[in-house]
Amino acid sequence: MIVIPAVDILDGKAVQLVGGTPGTEKVSLHDPAKVALEWEGRGAPGMHIVDLDAALGRGDNLRVIKEILATLSIPAQVGGGIRSSEKVGEILDAGAERVVVGTRGLTDHEWLSSIAQENPRRIVLAVDVRGGKVQIRGWQQSAGITIASILERIKDTPIAAVLHTNVDVEGRNEGIDAEEMREFIRLCPRPVIASGGIKNIEDIVVLRNLGAWAAVVGMALYTGGIDPSEIWRKE
Repeated sequence: MIVIPAVDILDGKAVQLVGGTPGTEKVSLHDPAKVALEWEGRGAPGMHIVDLDAALGRGDNLRVIKEILATLSIPAQVGGGIRSSEKVGEILDAGAERVVVGTRGLTDHEWLSSIAQENPRRIVLAVDVRGGKVQIRGWQQSAGITIASILERIKDTPIAAVLHTNVDVEGRNEGIDAEEMREFIRLCPRPVIASGGIKNIEDIVVLRNLGAWAAVVGMALYTGGIDPSEIWRKE
């Protein structure tokens, strides 16, 4: 299992929010590109970049994201408000290894299937869950779709992975919900990237033992709960 840091961008800054809610920033750093390079320099094997403004439908940070992609030498996946084939192509052309789609990928399976066929193993579907319900539009509303139906639909779709975030524990630095994650990994027909609530190295070990393909870590890395030397080996 690989562990990759999250660089979440809001208003041009690298932030860490509680439960994805603007105004709850526990971390706010002015230079996201510098932050990404620092994680790479400390041994990160990849990067998870999220455009929170685009996810919330209030502009985007595409210029900053392209700057990050141009400077990194490790694979990066980019998500947040990507709801058109043109933007998928633009992000991939800018140097992303994978594109993460949520809202439209969940509500328009024909589109998801189309972009996955065009870009096999380069599309990640984000399945974000709060209170057992799948969330869309920057976690602002319920998708009205069950987890089981989503996982059934993607069985034959050539996506790279499913990014599963438990919004109930996201950004709270209180630990993962291991049982919820165990059940999701058991049901999911594609590799799972686990996210949400990762607090310490013990959570990383649990996710590895549960069979997660990768884990995205945010708050714990930024606030010192996880020492990069515990999870990454510098070459």
